[in-house]
Amino acid sequence: MSVHPDVARVIGYVVGTIAFVALNASFLVWLERKVAGHIQRRIGPKEVGPFGIFQSLADGIKLMSKQLIVPEGADGLLFRLAPLLVMIPAVMVYVVIPFGPALVARDINMGILVIFAFASINVLGLLLGGWGSNNKYAVISATRAVSQNVAYEIPMLLTVVTLVMITHTMSLNQIVAQQPTIKDWYLFPWNGSIMLPIGFLIFFICSMAETNRAPFDLGEAESELVAGFHTEYAGMGFGLFFLGEYSNVFVGCALASIMFLGGWQCPFGLYPGVHWMLIKTYFLVFVVMWVRWTYPRTTLYGLLNLSWKVLIPFALLNLLVTAALLKVF
Repeated sequence: MSVHPDVARVIGYVVGTIAFVALNASFLVWLERKVAGHIQRRIGPKEVGPFGIFQSLADGIKLMSKQLIVPEGADGLLFRLAPLLVMIPAVMVYVVIPFGPALVARDINMGILVIFAFASINVLGLLLGGWGSNNKYAVISATRAVSQNVAYEIPMLLTVVTLVMITHTMSLNQIVAQQPTIKDWYLFPWNGSIMLPIGFLIFFICSMAETNRAPFDLGEAESELVAGFHTEYAGMGFGLFFLGEYSNVFVGCALASIMFLGGWQCPFGLYPGVHWMLIKTYFLVFVVMWVRWTYPRTTLYGLLNLSWKVLIPFALLNLLVTAALLKVF
């Protein structure tokens, strides 16, 4: 009995996506430890495997062997459901991300909308994890995560709307196709709006805040909240939160690469392919890690003021200027 090609393709992409998410998260954990080590003038992991490359694998095996303990007084259903609500949407968004000219699970013409629809579920998982833990530190962390997510989704979406106005499409593949060389990248002001470099900066800052990365990790804030929303989690419950975080970091950087840096297109118009997509994305991931280990954690009011008083006004100005230029020219 033969398998329908579409079914085989879907199964292949599901298995490949899950394997990539797990291996990618393992690699990013190792990379972050190495980046942190060199920034702090030390070596980082070096014992388990060459250059400590298998340290993350050993940690993953350790987490999988531990029991998920539900604290006394916690809501068992919400407590167990929260890590899944963080991890599953982080995996689902890979379905529409084009890593190459034909390397995409589903080339949906509303790809950007699909990504933001799934990404919005992440904060629900953090909220349920904090609330269901019956822990005061986790509840405070959950409220911070919600306020942070609401504040930074607005300028991010305004920036995306601005880019959609310029490109006339919400298909990620078509956006990449419009940037065949470096001079066509939407990072530069001559490709539709003089505000595009500011738009890229707003999007990149918001993606760091949306994924709770330092200096915007007020949801975790170990010095104040023990470990934030996953204070009470152990084993793979704890591990799924971290898998979701690193997956979201990669997705945010991949989306920035697609929308502003040409995605899988070669900057010189020579040999496009998945390698260019990975080079650009991992470079942005390195910048995210660089920022984390360079700048101190901001305060909660500083975090919210940056969005409401700085990023949102600039994002609105970007939208209005772009609309005016498109109308005139």
